[in-house]
Amino acid sequence: MTRTLVDVAQEASTCTKCRLATSRTQVVFGVGNPDADLLFIGEAPGQHEDKQGEPFVGAAGQLLTRMLGEISLTREQVYIANILKCRPPGNRDPQEDEIETCTPWLIEQISLIQPHVIVTLGNFATKFVLQTQTGITRMRGSVYPWHGRNVIPTFHPAAILRGGGEKGRQFGELQEDFALIKRTLAEPEPPPPPPPVTSLVELEREEQPAIADDQLELF
Repeated sequence: MTRTLVDVAQEASTCTKCRLATSRTQVVFGVGNPDADLLFIGEAPGQHEDKQGEPFVGAAGQLLTRMLGEISLTREQVYIANILKCRPPGNRDPQEDEIETCTPWLIEQISLIQPHVIVTLGNFATKFVLQTQTGITRMRGSVYPWHGRNVIPTFHPAAILRGGGEKGRQFGELQEDFALIKRTLAEPEPPPPPPPVTSLVELEREEQPAIADDQLELF
């Protein structure tokens, strides 16, 4: 029996596999459309998310909601998640063993949602997903093929706010990235690969040119 996101979220809600279980208020699994074409991945829940149990609900979340509106989308149409499902104390950086412990939850989310486009928000999520050491300033603005889907890195909304919001240079680049997201979503998905060839006879039959009816009369 195939598990659903609800099943996975229920199991994750009682997770005690790492030290963050002792300091969290609640698990912040993710929110949105379970069949979304667009998945956002951030770093970890913050204070507001820890209290409300939903990712990106503070000022950074409001900016994310606004940017979605600029490309005619709502939070209900996409899915939003983090690499870590529990808030690190004091919003410190995630530790390696915490990432390793939490990664299977994210993998299962991606497997069940099957998004066409994944947007990594900020340095940490981008480096983790694309396994790169290149910073977000150089990675953003491009589309990266990744396991049959597309990854688009962009700035974390919190970084935009710290950099002056709309008055900062990065805000215009954030808008450019969301325009790229919109264009990428509008592209048709590649056709599925052809079925494997199980017999050379079948292959020869497929490649044999059809004989027209009027030619059949010659025999």
